[in-house]
Amino acid sequence: MSHAPIATPPFVAPVSYSDPAAALAQVQRLYDQAIAHLRTSLAAFVTGQWPEGQRARACYPFVRLQTHTALRQDGADKHLSYGFVSGAGAFETTLTRPDLYSDYYLEQFRLLLQNHGGELQVGVGNQPIPVHFSFAEHDHVEGEMSQQRRALMREVFDLPDLTVMDDGIANGTYMPSAGQPEPLALFTAPRVDYSLQRLRHYSGTAPEHFQNFVLFTNYQFYIDEFIKLGHAEMARPDSDYIAFVEPGNVVTRRAGLPAQAGDTLGKAPPRLPQMPGYHLLRADRSGITMVNIGVGPSNAKTITDHIAVLRPHAWLMLGHCAGLRNSQQLGDYVLAHAYVREDHVLDEELPLWVPIPALAEIQLALEGAVADVTGLQSAELKRIMRTGTVASTDNRNWELLPDNTPQRRFSQSRAVALDMESATIAANGFRFRVPYGTLLCVSDKPLHGEIKLPGMANHFYRERVDQHLRIGIRAVERLRAGGVDALHSRKLRSFAEVAFQ
Repeated sequence: MSHAPIATPPFVAPVSYSDPAAALAQVQRLYDQAIAHLRTSLAAFVTGQWPEGQRARACYPFVRLQTHTALRQDGADKHLSYGFVSGAGAFETTLTRPDLYSDYYLEQFRLLLQNHGGELQVGVGNQPIPVHFSFAEHDHVEGEMSQQRRALMREVFDLPDLTVMDDGIANGTYMPSAGQPEPLALFTAPRVDYSLQRLRHYSGTAPEHFQNFVLFTNYQFYIDEFIKLGHAEMARPDSDYIAFVEPGNVVTRRAGLPAQAGDTLGKAPPRLPQMPGYHLLRADRSGITMVNIGVGPSNAKTITDHIAVLRPHAWLMLGHCAGLRNSQQLGDYVLAHAYVREDHVLDEELPLWVPIPALAEIQLALEGAVADVTGLQSAELKRIMRTGTVASTDNRNWELLPDNTPQRRFSQSRAVALDMESATIAANGFRFRVPYGTLLCVSDKPLHGEIKLPGMANHFYRERVDQHLRIGIRAVERLRAGGVDALHSRKLRSFAEVAFQ
């Protein structure tokens, strides 16, 4: 164990607040102080001016609630499924990036005080901030150091520690030790910071641009249409959207709006990232983010693991699928109301015996969006859209397996469509309490001799991609208009749920 002296920011004693805005302001002060200390220390280390044998450390701020009863106060808003603790005791979480999460934190603080009264205590915790998470957006500090100097960083600074970044709280397996407070949030500050860094890597855009409604797709054709739509919106001075952001943080502002600080720093990357993200921004963050996750459940899990820390209001899968019923036609839609999970990537975190329920608000929005965009109703609508079970597999060539065993299982499950991502996205939505839904489009029917061929595929893409995307966007508009509070269903909450949404 190292006994080297540790340089820390000046000590600040915990303070209690009955005003949520004042509590948030203190979180911001403590965080800013910690980050300034790490950046100043790192600058001295890079230039060789850091005292030999001394360490540098700063810790995340925390917020704590102490309550003596699980009962909520008179006048509390009891229709919400979040904003209150599950019992008497102490509840706490570490916090990060209050600049990014200011509206979110303010709402959580407000609800805790409204539901339980008393005060929130804000102070400096004992969880160190890894120095990598203190870098500014465009810092490339490590590139300025020699390999030998980089190797010495761990002797001076705290580095990311994966042992404090697991998903035990979200998975329902975390058990605090005796005397420790219960968690207030699904994610600790280090876990959030880790995902914010990963989002930059995978999507090619800063987490600040992500919106509260997310569309996932498994084909670039959808992204091409979204880019067209984004630029068309930016040409409309009366658009509800204020900016369109592409990989490399390339920002296009709505016609008539001035450029913002940082816009000029955006630069299209020489090649697209693994799962490129595109963002139609609204001032209140209720715009639309679209991500091309590519093919396979591993990507679907990876990106949703990280987007979940942004606490979006909903994510929807718009992709292609294999139709499993002879009555289906290419271009028909499938609205998933259940999932067969043969993707395997979440088996450890979310056992297969856990059901993934359909969420009424999402289902109604998607069905209504199909009707709005196609102009079809009742029997005509049912002719092109089937509601049923979607199976997701991690084996792209499942139909080549001997003895038809996958076909038998899919038939027994009553599945009407098959893909590789939808069940993963829905299951991770369930796990992370993010409302989810799936609307797929039949692009082939391998069990009935209609496999994907270039000519058929090109015709299908021309006919359906634009319409499918417009349906997804219309569903988001319906969800937004219906009020986001209704989306965060009690179906997604456990017995002893954390208070933060």
